Amino acid sequence: QVELVESGGGWVQTGGSLRLSCAASIRAFSTYAVAWFRQVPGKERRIVAATNWHGELTYIADDGKGRFTISRDNAKGTLFLQMNRLQPDDSAIYYCAADERGQYYSILPSNYKYWGQGIQVTVSS
Repeated sequence: QVELVESGGGWVQTGGSLRLSCAASIRAFSTYAVAWFRQVPGKERRIVAATNWHGELTYIADDGKGRFTISRDNAKGTLFLQMNRLQPDDSAIYYCAADERGQYYSILPSNYKYWGQGIQVTVSS
């Protein structure tokens, strides 16, 4: 069974940091593209960050550039999102996602087959 489980969310003050983790129970994790998306009420799920199978290609959405870093540990089957200088607008449910088409990442939710359950991030003023 393929499972993705997020952890590391919670509550932080503006300017603080969080490191989200996604534990992937996926065989041959190193062949998967993986990504982080987030969603707030009333809005579509949007890309936060993505990386291809070995992490040599990465994408950070504009509002996360300079603050967010995506990384992966293929040996441990884990995806990370380091978020620094958090702002209230970063509050959302964060989801990790994975897809077997791993050579290139995608920023579209529809291109990811497997999803975690989501984890809440709340940034307060």
